[in-house]
Amino acid sequence: MKTLTVGLGDRSYPIYIGDGVMTADRLAAHIGGKQVMIVTNETVAPLYLEKLIAQLDGFEVDVTQLHDGEQFKTLTAIDQVIDHLLTQRHNRSTTLIALGGGVVGDITGFAASCYQRGVDFIQVPTTLLSQVDSSVGGKTGVNHRHGKNMIGAFYQPQAVLIDTSTLQSLPARELSAGLAEVVKYGLIDDPEFLDWLEANADALVSAEPSALVHAIEASCACKARVVEDDELEQGRRAILNLGHTFGHAIEGYMQYKQWLHGEAVAVGMVMAVAMSVRCGYLQPDAVERVSNLLSRMNLPVRPPVAMTPDDFMQYMAVDKKNVGGSLRLVLLQAMGDAIVTDQFDGDALVRTLIEYTTH
Repeated sequence: MKTLTVGLGDRSYPIYIGDGVMTADRLAAHIGGKQVMIVTNETVAPLYLEKLIAQLDGFEVDVTQLHDGEQFKTLTAIDQVIDHLLTQRHNRSTTLIALGGGVVGDITGFAASCYQRGVDFIQVPTTLLSQVDSSVGGKTGVNHRHGKNMIGAFYQPQAVLIDTSTLQSLPARELSAGLAEVVKYGLIDDPEFLDWLEANADALVSAEPSALVHAIEASCACKARVVEDDELEQGRRAILNLGHTFGHAIEGYMQYKQWLHGEAVAVGMVMAVAMSVRCGYLQPDAVERVSNLLSRMNLPVRPPVAMTPDDFMQYMAVDKKNVGGSLRLVLLQAMGDAIVTDQFDGDALVRTLIEYTTH
């Protein structure tokens, strides 16, 4: 087992990584009261709910089961969780446990931040994407019809338990979607890790356990460093959104259906690299390098065929990184060196959008 720490003073918490880390002792160490509410979904519950409940002997356990899918990441889901907490009379010492992927984790964390002005929660992520990204760092929230993750809060968990055995049941497409976020860490912060990813892409796609553990550990370590530097995303933390401005536009256009988050981010990262080339930061071969790596991981590298530059701009206009009406993008000055800027050539953006919407 690997253990990392997100160092945030009195709100610091551990990240446990390994096969079988979801144990009774480890869970109990991070539960302050007797009441527990597990929040999961209809896909994950049949696989891991019984196993989790078995580790909670001695606690008063309730379960809220959500629909599965990004399209259900809404205030309606928050109301469902809070309604269940109230009807089952959970008090301020209750602990919520998010058992599922990124959608479950985001909903659970936001509900925990709201319920009785804040109760504890634990992340037990079951997808690669949630294990390497959304479960760490305290970003919680839900989508609005006008934009992704527009309603939420920064709210840190008590612990993150990454049980890698859950990846054994993960569909290949979901695994690839998680690998998109893994690649992101190499691009924004760690060029040596990017080299390692290129050398081990086949092992990762094949779900080779030791390769996945290394990828998860390196990704979580990178995210922990960035969050420790800038918990509330006032500056540096925004580099974690490489490709997300373009990717969120794709998700919004697709109404959070058909495309997985990691698939949209993969395309967004290619577009961000292409934009970085046009801005004179990277050499032209960077686009081919990133596209080839993502393609090897069975990820798309171009947006939906029907999207237009206007479609992109409509959704990008409400991106959370925008300040004072100015669009801000995460670009690469070099492999492993990301910046957040609104000082870019607008024509370069237009030409990038045209290039990637012309088929």
